[in-house]
Formats: sequence, C-alpha cells, structure tokens
Amino acid sequence: MTTFPTIDPELAAAISMLPNIDFTDVLSARTMFDGLIRTMLADRSFDGVVLHELSAPGRGSDPEVPIRFFTPDNAAGPAPVLLWIHGGGFAVGTAESSDPFCIQVARELGFAVASVEYRLAPETPFPGPLDDCYAALLYIHSHAEELGADPNRIAVGGQSAGGGLAAGTALKARDEGVVPVAFQFLEVPALDDRLETVSMTNFVDTPGWTRPKAILSWNYYLGESYSGPEDPDVSIYAAPSRATDLTGLPPTYLSAMELDPLRDEGIEYALRLLQAGVSVELHSFPGTFHGSGFIATAAVSERGAAEALTALRKGLHSLSPVS
Repeated sequence: MTTFPTIDPELAAAISMLPNIDFTDVLSARTMFDGLIRTMLADRSFDGVVLHELSAPGRGSDPEVPIRFFTPDNAAGPAPVLLWIHGGGFAVGTAESSDPFCIQVARELGFAVASVEYRLAPETPFPGPLDDCYAALLYIHSHAEELGADPNRIAVGGQSAGGGLAAGTALKARDEGVVPVAFQFLEVPALDDRLETVSMTNFVDTPGWTRPKAILSWNYYLGESYSGPEDPDVSIYAAPSRATDLTGLPPTYLSAMELDPLRDEGIEYALRLLQAGVSVELHSFPGTFHGSGFIATAAVSERGAAEALTALRKGLHSLSPVS
C-alpha cells in the first residue's frame, strides 16, 4: 500500500489491524463485515435505553421497512429524533451494526434514534434503498405522538453510503413537502457517482475505501440500467451532488476525512449548501481516512465523535449536555 506522510501516527500504527474487505464479492464482503460486527457488538450494553422493533409500511408495493427505534429511559416529553442510515457501500451492513452509535446518542443526548434496515444493492438497486429510508421518515413523522417524538425536531443522518442516502432523503423530503426535516447529519457521505474530484481520482490505494471500491458501489446501487458517470438519467435522490438546486435544505453538519476518496465531494457539497443559503458546519479531520473512526481510541477519532454529538445536540436544539 502507498504510504501517506500526513496520516495521523496513532491511526498509522493500527492500519495493519484493519480488515481488507473484498468488495468485488458482495456475499463474501457481507459475511466478513457481519463477523466483525458480531465481535464489535459482543460488549454492547442497552443500559439507559429502550429498544423497540418497528416496521414502516413500504412505498407502493415495497415490503415493510424494519426500524430499530431507541429511546432514552428517562425521556420527558416529546424527544428529538435522529433517523439514522448505516453505511456499507450501498451493498453491505445492517441497522444493528450502528447500535453502539444509536445507543450513545439516545443515552447521552436524550434523543430517540430510528435506525433504518433498508434493502441492499445490488439485489435492490435505486430507488429501493432510498424509498425505504423515506418510508421510515414518513412513518416516524406520522407516528411521532405515539412514539414520544417531536415531529418538528427530526434529523436525517448517515455515514458513508448512509450519508448519501440521508442527503437524498433530505432532498426528497424538501421536494415532497410532507416532513419538515430540521437537520441533516452527513458523516463522510457518498454523494457523487461521477467520481471526478481530485481525492476520488487520486486515492486508489487508501486505507478503508478506494476509488475501485467506489466504482463498484455505485454500479451496485444504480443497477443494470446505469451507463456510467455520463448517464444523464441518474436521479438527484441517488447522487445528491447532481442536484442543481440546494436551497431549502435543513441546516447541516458534514464531516470529511483527509485521506478519503469521498473527501472532496463532501466538501464541495457543503460549500454548495452554504452558497444556497443553508447553514453548514463542515469538519475536515487531518490525518484520517475512511473508517478511521473505528480506531476509537485515537485522539482524532475521539475528537470527531465528540464534535459529532455536539453538532447533533445543537442542530436539534436539545438542552441535554454531552457527556
């Protein structure tokens, strides 16, 4: 692997321990990822939170959408809600894999968290996964009272491919005009199938994520009809960077990692949001790479996690302190 002089020393020391998932074989990638997640969840504690298993009606003839709904034990009054969408290159991952983060948000911020089990590509290409996320958003909003949630303080967030799905869901919510999304929370989002940025062009051998993996993920997600980056029919809800009008979107937190192929498309999206009059908090973390947050004990990872919680708390106007 290429060496990167600016990589954080704590992260560099741990790179050899990170798994290299073969994204060319989706089933194998899922098996490896699920095994890693089982290990990660072995010490999971639900102390201080309650987990409810919900199902939202699918859109049209789509199947129901499972939702892992976390609430704090001591919830008093309608709670803000984070609709959370896991990452995994549109083809890997589960809602359960995000349990540690969802539990932390519920426990430390006093929010409810609705973690969406969307269908995965390539078996279900766009618009299926996006429709699942939007169906979950509609359900949480329309059932807010019985869920103890505040329908006017709903954030949509996600990480990596989940960040792209979150941005697409926020765009759809803006255009449909049914759910007033209060905040969008985009961690290292995958936003642009055209793969033309400097970081996406140059980072072909970076830890965690690479240009070749990004090409595969977009091909999986956009399906057999996708003809490539020049395809004029790619929906803005699939690849939000293709949207020409970003006005009317909610205030946004967006993070980027220095040595991540997705870095520049995230930063450019944040700048375009600002230019469209959207309030944005943008953080580009030095020395990091895609997925480096899994090395949770590194100082830069701890700072990123703390700042994310602070941004969420501020974004949904909660008075709950960050622990």
